[in-house]
Amino acid sequence: MTAAAAALAAVGLAVASYFTAVAYRWIRPDAAWIPAFCRMGEQTCASIVFTPRARVFGLPNSVLGQVFYAALLVGAPLGLLDQPLLLALYRAGSLVTVALAVYLSYALLFVMRVPCPLCFTSHGINTVIFVLLLLL
Repeated sequence: MTAAAAALAAVGLAVASYFTAVAYRWIRPDAAWIPAFCRMGEQTCASIVFTPRARVFGLPNSVLGQVFYAALLVGAPLGLLDQPLLLALYRAGSLVTVALAVYLSYALLFVMRVPCPLCFTSHGINTVIFVLLLLL
């Protein structure tokens, strides 16, 4: 289960890094070198990256995601998830990501009415990671 959580964290880190690069305007959301299934459309993901809901504590949500995913990618191979206190911290952080995902999914679907496949992919990854951490 630790390997599965780490694999999902690697995918999550890639998606979060893409969102971060777009949020800071390091890359265009529709850059040609981005695989077509990941490119942010102007009417979907790219339209919400710059909204107030896309930031927590002044930072893009994706930056916090990068920290969380990196912590999992470092902690899993080092056996940190085997330590009860550290596992509890990982679970708490993961619970926060799921709670934020519920709020952001609601906002996407019912407030902004923006279909963002990459957002929902990230929310799904966060939910599965949370479940995996609970099963450890």
